[in-house]
Amino acid sequence: MPTNTSTPALSREASTPLAKQLAARYAERIQQRLLLPGQRLPSVRECARHHNVSPYTVVAAYDQLLAQGLLEARKQRGFFVRESMPTPARTPINAAPVRHTPVDASALIRGMFQADAKRAPGLGTLPAEWLDLPMIHTAMRKVLSEGDASAQLALHYGEPAGDARLRVALAQRLSDIGLNAAPEQIVTTVGATHALDLLTRSLLQPGDAVLVDDPGWAIEFARLSQAGMRLLPVPRGADGPDLAVMAQLVAQHAPKLYVTVSVLHNPTGNSLSLANAYQLLRMAEQGNFLIVEDDTYAFLAPTHMPRLSALDGLRRTVYVSGFSKILTPAWRVGYVAANSERIARLTELKLISTLTTSPVPERAVAHCLEKGLLRRHAERVMSHLDAARQRSLRLAVSAGCQAVTPAAGLFGWIDTGMDTERLAQRMMDQNWLIAPGALFSPTRRASTLMRINFATSQDAQFWKLLAQFRRDKSGRH
Repeated sequence: MPTNTSTPALSREASTPLAKQLAARYAERIQQRLLLPGQRLPSVRECARHHNVSPYTVVAAYDQLLAQGLLEARKQRGFFVRESMPTPARTPINAAPVRHTPVDASALIRGMFQADAKRAPGLGTLPAEWLDLPMIHTAMRKVLSEGDASAQLALHYGEPAGDARLRVALAQRLSDIGLNAAPEQIVTTVGATHALDLLTRSLLQPGDAVLVDDPGWAIEFARLSQAGMRLLPVPRGADGPDLAVMAQLVAQHAPKLYVTVSVLHNPTGNSLSLANAYQLLRMAEQGNFLIVEDDTYAFLAPTHMPRLSALDGLRRTVYVSGFSKILTPAWRVGYVAANSERIARLTELKLISTLTTSPVPERAVAHCLEKGLLRRHAERVMSHLDAARQRSLRLAVSAGCQAVTPAAGLFGWIDTGMDTERLAQRMMDQNWLIAPGALFSPTRRASTLMRINFATSQDAQFWKLLAQFRRDKSGRH
């Protein structure tokens, strides 16, 4: 994974032939899921030029990978990482829904866990230095020193629905964004991803059709597909989903669920407009499907922004959020707000799957909410992000790139003018981790777009390297 030095060049002095060295390098990346199934490798000439070897050496390396079953050759198209099952083309509106796992989400997860944030413009979280470690330490000490009753939290299972004080604090937090939910309508989870998994198992059966944003969150696509769901991609625009496309999909496939990030959408940064939200809720009513609203980036957005769950009152909506993106990923505290019947089912399922969630970090989050510590921390982070967005966009423009959506929140959606899956491979050789556009496509179509994290994409060296790759590409035409 990324370090502060680039990947070593192939060694002409080593006893191992150059072709075998090159094959081993690609084999390692394929086995680590840094090259995804279905991904195209560089052409023979491009690979030879990049590694300063002869085309014969590249052909020999690719032949070794073919023999190992790691690659497949497609006539007049090149060499691709072997798929476990065929990848369909882009799904037309009137075609069958997507049924395969569209990306290997483990590549994203592994990168998120192991990447050096200073060399990871595609990172999905805030860098550690932006988090408030003293606040976290203080909250934990406070929880464990509040008296015998609180100290006992560390010695027992938590409550099935989650820490009572946290659920009261969450109810107050939700009222700040216009969502009225009693503490009894909230259940805590092991992060927002666990919440989404519980909802999938509670609300869906294998084979059900689910509407998803396109582009959207790769891990959610993979998780739903692995659970046996059929994905219905809905183009995501500046104001929200394309309602005309959604209406056709609803009429043709009768989906059970729509999973969406309504505020500070990942990867575009767009937020739902009030008019789009109103029409979407009407469509859910008429089409008889539920909406799962993932508000993971809630603390990075103004409280007045429209939330579907607030407008709907949790009748046809379920609200999901967590604290990994703003407080610390280590505590893994998330939650669901829903009507009483759904909360009862989710609590039973939570008991079966995890028994309970950890009461100590939940009580610490409650402390941060009750004392206004988290609100003030979020305000500081948003101030930092404002400056980071301006710098990152200036650097992107200087490299010949442009933002295709207005800059907001943590992520930017950037057009590089070149295939970003191939760009990702070249950047990986220099130990830069980027998030190519294909990762966010339910059908994994090729794209010139990439997602950047404004907080981790301010290094001028990265953008200079990207500009160099763009010049190399232009010079070959």
